[in-house]
Amino acid sequence: MLKSLYIENYALIDSLNIKFEAGLNVITGETGAGKSIILGALSLILGQRADSRHIKHNEKRSVIEGVFHISDYNLKPFFDERDWLFDDKECILRREIWTSGKSRAFVNDSPVLLNDLKELADKLIDIHSQHQNLALSDNLFQLKIVDALANTVKELEEYEKAYSKYIVSKKALMDLQSESQKSREEEDFLRFQYDILKEANLKVGEQEQLEIELEALTHSEEIKSALFYTTSLLLEGDNSIESQLRAVGDKLQGIERVYPKVSELTERVKSAYIDMKDVREEASRLFETIEFDQERQDFIENRLSTIYELLKKHTVTTVDDLIILENQIALQLANIESYDQQLSALEKETLANKELMLEKGKVLSEKRKSSSVSIEKQLIEKLSFLKMANTRFVCDYKEKKIPDNTGIDNLQFLFSANKNSSLQPVSDIASGGEISRLMLCLKAMITGAVALPAIIFDEIDTGTSGDVADMVGAIMKEMSSDMQVIVITHLPQIASKGDVHFKVYKEETDLEMTTNIKVLTSSEKIEEIAGMLSGAKITKEALQNARVMLGVQ
Repeated sequence: MLKSLYIENYALIDSLNIKFEAGLNVITGETGAGKSIILGALSLILGQRADSRHIKHNEKRSVIEGVFHISDYNLKPFFDERDWLFDDKECILRREIWTSGKSRAFVNDSPVLLNDLKELADKLIDIHSQHQNLALSDNLFQLKIVDALANTVKELEEYEKAYSKYIVSKKALMDLQSESQKSREEEDFLRFQYDILKEANLKVGEQEQLEIELEALTHSEEIKSALFYTTSLLLEGDNSIESQLRAVGDKLQGIERVYPKVSELTERVKSAYIDMKDVREEASRLFETIEFDQERQDFIENRLSTIYELLKKHTVTTVDDLIILENQIALQLANIESYDQQLSALEKETLANKELMLEKGKVLSEKRKSSSVSIEKQLIEKLSFLKMANTRFVCDYKEKKIPDNTGIDNLQFLFSANKNSSLQPVSDIASGGEISRLMLCLKAMITGAVALPAIIFDEIDTGTSGDVADMVGAIMKEMSSDMQVIVITHLPQIASKGDVHFKVYKEETDLEMTTNIKVLTSSEKIEEIAGMLSGAKITKEALQNARVMLGVQ
């Protein structure tokens, strides 16, 4: 339950610390006194979006903090899953907002994400307002009501898993079909490219080798001439380089005996002689290998032309790139050939997942439908208590053409307040007062089926009065025996049933107008309810009626 709510610098509020109690907590006050301001502040710690405009004028920051008693609601797994600090007795939700637009949320003093705060708040308290009455016309909202009352948590979870698995495999199948179609459209072109590359029979490093060989062929005469000149200069004649080096070596060797210092020079000359001899022999050998071959030149030129065309066509720079491309195209073609097998396997998987989803959907649907009989009966009984004795109510199910994450059911609440009127969708036939009572009864049923620490009713008694208002209050009082109920009301019949009565009021000073709240004493409660009965001027009769309503003398 909500133990306390602290509000600082929010709208017209300077600082409020409201201590709530178990049972039925009633909040009253004149229109415009600030009841909605308090509720707006509370909604912030329940995960609603913050608006810096709500910060009190001339203040930089607003703080809202709620303390909840949680010992009976098994929330430890929720906290452990998020690695939050857990106190098994109470939980503190805090929200801070700044004029800069910055906002922070905390659970037990640990910063948390807003979505996580909202998820936790949904487990702690439910705010029911006139606006939520409008949701009763929404088929999805109706389905959620039935799921809560039918306790379909397990069935819905199993269905959602099966549905999710089906959707994943269906998307994978559609993606593969699209990819297959696109690839098949490109298959002829890919095969044409592959055949040309395959026929080219490219080799790593081939281009460089061919370019070197072609350079040699086109300059064969120049090369032979240079090699012949080298051989002749080194070998032929008495004045050849080899002859002169040999003569120099002999001279130096001849003086080694008398001048040993030249021995090193002698060795260097001999080494040079040997090098020059090797150069001459290698030049001679190369000379013999060089022959101009027009046929070979033509072949190389044609081969390089093919390579250059492929490089340009595929916008790459080397033969290695072309070989990589050839392998990639080969892999694409192999994948295309395997698409039929992949599609067949994925189609079978998707069909199996669909059948499982429909199977789980039928189990979920059967539980909803079987529970609806009891839901209809219980709701009619409660509405009869609220002076709607001729009410008829039916949960009308039709199977969806395309299942979604909620199941295979299309649900519509059909309603009639009169015996002779045909059943029609709630949104088409029910009046505002009827919808208010209908929602109250549904909420009462839900709170009996779902463990929720607290619920707030924000002026949902619109359109009710007299005996009906008294009975609405009785239902709220009955609900408060199992959970904390906080009700904002203008009706004395409801206010008189409160275990604790708060009054919201405004105070005006020379500087500003502020909203305040106080817990009423027994005598103040009598006066407040008398005022609600008679208006601004409280009569003796109103005071007496208030005492009767409160059961005091």
